[in-house]
Amino acid sequence: MSKLMRVLAAGAVGAVMSGCYVMPLNQHPVGGGYSAQGTAFVPVAAVRAPFTARLYPANTAASQLGPASGMISNPEDGRGQFSFAVGGESFQGEATRAAHAKKGIANASGSRGGFVRCEYMMSSSAIGSGSCLFSGGARYDMHISQ
Repeated sequence: MSKLMRVLAAGAVGAVMSGCYVMPLNQHPVGGGYSAQGTAFVPVAAVRAPFTARLYPANTAASQLGPASGMISNPEDGRGQFSFAVGGESFQGEATRAAHAKKGIANASGSRGGFVRCEYMMSSSAIGSGSCLFSGGARYDMHISQ
């Protein structure tokens, strides 16, 4: 075999072997026991899917603005961020309820200075309903689902 062929063969073996990963087979400490040193188990809380809040007009003022929908995100421990848009105004705030309680309150302030207060009742862990009163007098029925 010529010198050039040996160099090419060695280069090919090097290229093929560069994709290999060497892992030691015997990872037991001397003395035969197992050690948890350097091992940490961290519990991770399950992340709940956000709730959808649908708002339906319940008076003339709300009818002029039309229906709306929004989200209650991160609804952990009875607390979540409440956001939606209605009548060209974006609202952001917080929805809260006591641990294991069914009744809750959501408040949000608008990008144009408006505000809203909603009261709701969860009939299960994933479904609820309530009503919202806006600073301009619009009243909405609210349906919550996951």
